[in-house]
Amino acid sequence: MWKKKSYFVISLSLLIAGVVWSQMGAFLVHIFFGVNIKANFFKFCFSLFKEGSVYYFVVITLLIIVISYSILITLFKIAEQYLLSRRFKHKLFNYKNVEKTRSINETFKRANKDILVVNADQPLAFTLGFRRPFIVFSTGLIQLLDFDELEAVVEHEAFHQKKYDPLVIFILQLISQALWFVPLTKWCYENYKIISELLADEYAINKMGTELGISAALLKLIKHCCSDKSSPVLVHFSNESVNYRLQELVDPKSTIPLRADITTIFVSIYVLIILLGMTIVIVG
Repeated sequence: MWKKKSYFVISLSLLIAGVVWSQMGAFLVHIFFGVNIKANFFKFCFSLFKEGSVYYFVVITLLIIVISYSILITLFKIAEQYLLSRRFKHKLFNYKNVEKTRSINETFKRANKDILVVNADQPLAFTLGFRRPFIVFSTGLIQLLDFDELEAVVEHEAFHQKKYDPLVIFILQLISQALWFVPLTKWCYENYKIISELLADEYAINKMGTELGISAALLKLIKHCCSDKSSPVLVHFSNESVNYRLQELVDPKSTIPLRADITTIFVSIYVLIILLGMTIVIVG
């Protein structure tokens, strides 16, 4: 069930981004290169008003602001992520505990040696990286959890690593910020974060054969949950979806509400209908 929902929210977000960004791209090609592209929403907006009128100027200004913001926020977030990732990784490796890193990778038979243990009193467990995601544990985490709990966390983070969740979450976050005028993109981003955690818990339970390890680890770690807004995108074991995860662990048959509210759906559909509707009108 959660696997299908994860594919749905990813596909929905990418579809919306594809429609809107293709329209923006077509408009920019028309503006800068003079290419006459008929099926373009932004160009159609201009044609509704008399050239040189106040309304024409207002529409041009608003559309340019929207497109410029989307482009600039996309470029800014990519650059910011790149810089933060480099600094964060450098900081992590400065705190690397060589002996613990070797021991943990050997204990859990990590062939790629993809678990990094850092010296930190606070319990930390997260997955970081886009091309080659790796798992980060703190010495505080290792001291806090027993073997079964730690193994459950390893399997949980291994799922995020295999699914490239840091990259997927960053892309969905980027889309939601760039296309803020389509609220469903933010809904997709927020819900994928929850669904990915539920799937990772499910994966760990299947690997362990019991939910005891993941449940005990989660209960211990939620007390130490922290958020650092200056960090790059990472997938933290005890993040904001803990309430949903605990509900799923206590009663797997319960229905977790992940529906978008009426306003979000209405505004998003309205924007997309305008975009697609105007395109159809122009083509027709």
